[in-house]
Amino acid sequence: MKSAAQLRHLAATIAAAAIIGTAGIATAATTTAPSATPVAPPQVAQCAGCHSANGMGNPVAGFPALAGQPTAYLEHQLYAFKHGTRRNAIMKSFATGLTAADRKAIATYYNSLPVVAPASLPAAPSDDLGKTIALHGAGVGTAHVIPACASCHAAGGLGRAPAFPRLAGQPEQYLEAQLIDWRKGSRNESNLHLMRNIAKDLTAQQIKAVAQYYASLPPTGTSGS
Repeated sequence: MKSAAQLRHLAATIAAAAIIGTAGIATAATTTAPSATPVAPPQVAQCAGCHSANGMGNPVAGFPALAGQPTAYLEHQLYAFKHGTRRNAIMKSFATGLTAADRKAIATYYNSLPVVAPASLPAAPSDDLGKTIALHGAGVGTAHVIPACASCHAAGGLGRAPAFPRLAGQPEQYLEAQLIDWRKGSRNESNLHLMRNIAKDLTAQQIKAVAQYYASLPPTGTSGS
């Protein structure tokens, strides 16, 4: 049985472990846009078909925003698609031909793009289940403790470089699908199996609630707001 204090310690340990685990992927990463946008690598023309020319994704189709995401995170996802620890047929086909230099160039480019606030966001959920899990976790005092998502992804869901992506404003169906994939084990590229170990204890109702909550948050702002 874990106490609230143990839950906070677990979340802090997870955050530290993931940051250490990404140290070899990139020497530096940031979620803020550099002053000058790099020249787009040629492969970006293919990316734009799903993720939009400005990198803000396609909420209707469920394609995630890449703009402003941590360089190391994006680079690692392309590596995972190539090597099969994250599965998607379209992304596998795209990533297979990429070199390490290609992955870094693409990741650096998308990290440099500004995060654009959408014209509208989905309505906030009618209950607080998703918000409660996101900010406080769940299962305190049980054998299945779920750390707060905010421990790694920040209170506003804006992410923390180098390891933790922005969740705020991402399409609900995308967020839900990723949590389901982690729960099933078909996505398992995160360091020390962090997300697999969290998602396996989430119910379908909790997954839906968390996805709805983060989809309703603005993708711009200050982490922790």
